[in-house]
Amino acid sequence: MITDLLSGFSREPAECLVRINDTPIESLYPLLAEVTVETGRNAPDSATLTFETRRDERGEWMVQDATGLFDNTPLMREWNRISIVAAFGNHEEEVLRGFIRQIRAEYPEDAGAAKLVVECQDESLQLDREHRRRSWGSEQLPSSDLQILGETLGNYSGLTPDPMNASGQARIVGLNQDGTDIALLQARAEENGYELYFRRGMVYFGPPRVGLPLPQPTLTIYAGKAGNCISINVTADAHQPDAVAFDLAAESGDGSSEVIVEPDLPVLGTERAGNPEAGLPAFVWRMSGDAGTSEAVLRAKALHKANEADLHKIQAEGELDGTLYGHVLLAGLPVGVDGVGSRLAGLYYVDGVTHTFNASGYRQRFRLLRNAWGDNLDSLPGAGPLAAVMGGVDLSFGVGLGL
Repeated sequence: MITDLLSGFSREPAECLVRINDTPIESLYPLLAEVTVETGRNAPDSATLTFETRRDERGEWMVQDATGLFDNTPLMREWNRISIVAAFGNHEEEVLRGFIRQIRAEYPEDAGAAKLVVECQDESLQLDREHRRRSWGSEQLPSSDLQILGETLGNYSGLTPDPMNASGQARIVGLNQDGTDIALLQARAEENGYELYFRRGMVYFGPPRVGLPLPQPTLTIYAGKAGNCISINVTADAHQPDAVAFDLAAESGDGSSEVIVEPDLPVLGTERAGNPEAGLPAFVWRMSGDAGTSEAVLRAKALHKANEADLHKIQAEGELDGTLYGHVLLAGLPVGVDGVGSRLAGLYYVDGVTHTFNASGYRQRFRLLRNAWGDNLDSLPGAGPLAAVMGGVDLSFGVGLGL
């Protein structure tokens, strides 16, 4: 019945599914004590899997000596591919896809407390293996950021540019690469004031996606059976500038002119954060410029700083019950928050999420950002207090640790 759906009775308990080299590790699930995944919009995603481990009658350890289901190759081996998925009944959503980076076996005095800890990183890790020297673009054949991104990702199977990527700079001449591919892409993202992250086989290279028309399912607090938030705290920070300035050297002579760059992000509520009625002068931070840096580059850096300051004017952190939410909350995308009052409710931007699977359940600790006051959920398609129950927007692109 529809009343049962709206009461939340259809929610399925969350499970954590782990696959190594595309093979489920079903025999190891009873020993998997905890899985923690850190996701964000400005750093590689990482995961830690903690196993309890035992020695069998043959002297083999059940986790560190485990092999594949159909062959005899070790499962716990560096550079093995790994995926971590949250399953809600028959519905699955990927939390992390990447590689095993580090394996640590712990053998304390008490043999019953032995552990194997597996550290993982998203697919960006493979871009940090080879040092390359290359010059990108010439006067006769300039390069572009999209070309650099496309050619770089072409060196790796299974990675494609996100279709929502921004164009970056279009005429690049004599850009020297002297490092790894990930260092190059991170430098290009910083140069443009962009975010760079790897998710589900795609690489996003572009500005904060604050203005997407549809958010993720709404986070709800104190909503009875329709609620999914365990807790949330919201902080307004007055010491964030309204604009960023830099000095632009004159084309000739020793003079300079001041350039003020204001944020250009969409307003996430009904009223931009801040208090213009306080009667204080404009709050502008000054950015030191590098000699010889072009105006376009300085503007891009100033805009990035202005936008980041704008987003950090209102910050929230809290914890979700993953089973009640029924989805994987994704960093780098907007989400609605409801139940915190008409001034604080509305659209937020997800800065980062820590996913934890253990015997207590599936929890998601989140960090949110906002540049506005006022509840605007009613004006957003797919938002509102029922969105978390009804499923919200599908942003998924295309038997585990039972909780």
